[in-house]
Amino acid sequence: MPLSQNFINHIRIPENNDWVIFILLGCVFLYLFMMNIVEREANLRDFLLQKYFDASNNLPSWVITSCVIILTLSVLVSQYVPTVPKFVAELQILGYQLNKFGFCLMAIVLFYLVRTSLGFLFFQSIGDGKKWTVFYFTATKFYFILSFLLISLCIIHYYFPVDRNEMFLYYLLFFSFVFVFKVFFYLFHKNKILPEKWYYKFLYICTLQIAPLLLLWKLLFF
Repeated sequence: MPLSQNFINHIRIPENNDWVIFILLGCVFLYLFMMNIVEREANLRDFLLQKYFDASNNLPSWVITSCVIILTLSVLVSQYVPTVPKFVAELQILGYQLNKFGFCLMAIVLFYLVRTSLGFLFFQSIGDGKKWTVFYFTATKFYFILSFLLISLCIIHYYFPVDRNEMFLYYLLFFSFVFVFKVFFYLFHKNKILPEKWYYKFLYICTLQIAPLLLLWKLLFF
């Protein structure tokens, strides 16, 4: 009897990660649609190196890239969320409750919507509204490259034998590096997407980059 109980305790049910590959395939199809239809059959090099005044359909490309970032980030982060908050778990959509992935997706969508809205209002309030379109055009290139890194991480995380607890530290280091790199990318990009005055740059980085990220972290992991 003890041997049978010990055997049962060591039975491991294989994970069904089909939902991951479906989401990643959806992201790939979104990019195929963007490159072939929205960007008019542009190749990768032309898309990344195109200038603002030569580009078209910047807004749809930005929206599609943001959707891919949100989906891939939700897939990766959802495995580390300790629990779904009670007030979220009690919500039902068409009779279904949100799991960890659904909770992460909802939180990250809300995070991007709020930050984007505040970013737009920020540029308008300082009288630099014309830079907003240049800003999201430039940011699209950054997030486009980041999304492929996230897709690769999702594949490694779910389909390779890695220690997920150990990988969490590497993910923290990776995202910390990405955040610092993004700040310098925004500060020193040739398109000059941030306001010229230093205190506006400081205000943007603190209130629209650091603060929302800390709030998202608290929502997901506490």
